[in-house]
Amino acid sequence: MSSRISARIGAISESATLAVDSKAKALKAAGRPVIGFGAGEPDFPTPDYIVEAAVEAARDPKNHRYSPAGGLPELKQAIVDKTKRDSGYEVEAAQVLVTNGGKHAVYNTFATLLDPGDEVLLPAPYWTTYPEAILLAGGVPVEVLADESQDYLVTVEQLEAARTDKTKALLFCSPSNPTGAVDSRESIEAIGRWALEHDIWVITDEIYEHLTYDGVQSTSIPVVVPELADRTVVLNGVAKTYAMTGWRVGWMIGPKDVIKAATNLQSHQTSNVGNIAQRAAIAALTNDLSAVEEMKVAFDRRRRTMVRMLNEIPGVECPTPTGAFYAYPSVKGLLGKHINGRTPTTSAELAEIILDEAEVAVVPGEAFGAPGYLRMSYALGDEDLAEGIGRMAKLLS
Repeated sequence: MSSRISARIGAISESATLAVDSKAKALKAAGRPVIGFGAGEPDFPTPDYIVEAAVEAARDPKNHRYSPAGGLPELKQAIVDKTKRDSGYEVEAAQVLVTNGGKHAVYNTFATLLDPGDEVLLPAPYWTTYPEAILLAGGVPVEVLADESQDYLVTVEQLEAARTDKTKALLFCSPSNPTGAVDSRESIEAIGRWALEHDIWVITDEIYEHLTYDGVQSTSIPVVVPELADRTVVLNGVAKTYAMTGWRVGWMIGPKDVIKAATNLQSHQTSNVGNIAQRAAIAALTNDLSAVEEMKVAFDRRRRTMVRMLNEIPGVECPTPTGAFYAYPSVKGLLGKHINGRTPTTSAELAEIILDEAEVAVVPGEAFGAPGYLRMSYALGDEDLAEGIGRMAKLLS
């Protein structure tokens, strides 16, 4: 008897980060005082001027109709201008596709570039959606692990060791989700030169480009290796920079033939992104970056508090992240330890104990291809952050 669910879809794992966030919210709704470190979502409201632009757009009948599948021309131009302003990368509107959030851009890219059996080098720890999107597109994710001993930053030597004659692409994410690591300009150039030499596509996720600390700067790979532009797809969106996770506006920037093909795909998948959200995104991108600068002050303060408090827990080692809004502590020193009558042997089991015993939700490293770690977002209020890690310290010390 055949399965009711296709093998392709049945093989997909649920998003671990969303699952943890959903469980935390459900427990909270049931009256449990759960504090969630799971979701990568700023706790700030979307800035007022962006909301007002959406309200105004909702009243305009032209936004009640279909618009071009690839994005409003005004938004495409805003993305072109913003990309030049923020990273120094000059592109044309024909190189832009507006998608239903960053995840849609990820899937569209892999679906457009990969044939069955094509391998994609995937530095680990990685964001949970990347391998699933690669598999859905018929590709094969090839994990390349960079642990805390190298600040979670993959090297050219590691990538070369993993390369085969089936390698089609490299997924690159800096600043990184889940680790918060940021590659140096020199490292990015070296990786870009290596990809160019071996005719490998680079899919670079730049959604955290503005969230960097300690004077660290993010660098766009086609800027430092311009010759690679014809084999590069840049992924981005408004979600993290402008606290617009729920608005669902992302984009991909790439060679015109790739963008045209991906636009054809999207024309059958979803048609246009919601016009109201697109108008809001125009307001976000055509204004300055003062909103994100305000959020960064809070993120930076929370980052330092989180790292300090985690490192005070015996058995926990937490490198200081310089980007995004995540810490990625190693908890290998806690595995095998007796905790309230239970003995975790994996970070997944430890995360379960922390939720049950301390009512704190964290995402285990298994979700990111690196068991033995936890991902903890510091995009939550200062009081909740201190209370949550305090509960963990009490349980684990």
